[in-house]
Amino acid sequence: MRAILIGFTVCIPALVLPNTNVDTAQIVALLALFATALTFFEYASVYPGLVEFRDAPPFNRIRFLALFFMLLMMSAATDARHEPNTFNLFIEALGEMISRALDVPYSPVRLFLLALPEHSSPAHIEAVRTAAGMSYFISIMALFIFVLSMRLRGWPVAKSTFNVWVNLPTFDPTAGGDVIERLRRDAWFNVALGFLLPFLVPAAIKLVSMNFVSITLVNPHTLIWTVTAWAFLPASLFMRGIAMGRVATMIEVKRRARDGSDFVPA
Repeated sequence: MRAILIGFTVCIPALVLPNTNVDTAQIVALLALFATALTFFEYASVYPGLVEFRDAPPFNRIRFLALFFMLLMMSAATDARHEPNTFNLFIEALGEMISRALDVPYSPVRLFLLALPEHSSPAHIEAVRTAAGMSYFISIMALFIFVLSMRLRGWPVAKSTFNVWVNLPTFDPTAGGDVIERLRRDAWFNVALGFLLPFLVPAAIKLVSMNFVSITLVNPHTLIWTVTAWAFLPASLFMRGIAMGRVATMIEVKRRARDGSDFVPA
């Protein structure tokens, strides 16, 4: 079921948007098959693979829901121009309201709009603002829900033990140095990178447009996937940093309890 849902999520823009050409459909189908196979073999295997926090829900569930709603909302808002039904118009109006609230000076949404070429039409700027505002709002909500779940449910050891090897397969505890210090260093690095990426990506787009090729984001598929990567990747890094900091704190508490450093003279 996880694999099917991942494959379906990748196909959402191609299924919703009209006039999807054959080349785009083939690329989307290939990506959907790859994502489905990766998810199936990852969760069917007993040993760790590439997916982090595999046995520590709801970390990956929150990330999946954020990706699903980003693609669905932006696809529906873009499709409102071609098929103005009630659902599409409601999503478009909701996205415009959210995006205008987030479009303030020096915000990531405003910087993303500034990365567009100067000759962009007002309609295209409005479409980009709506997509960027919705995706950024969903990423903020995903972070809020994850932090709330961590605080209220005692994530990640609310119902079962936490296996560092399975949930952090890319982290080598024997690489050298204290594990807690390395986890916290990686946590701060991910948090800092997740905070900076929404500001750095528009600057990179503007730099490429000025020196190499103009990035207009006129194509709906390009717009949706670019904005999704711009909002989803920083949120994922932010969540990963928070989660690794939590794991470091858990290991420190266990170490203190084992050493008896928490006890004081009677």
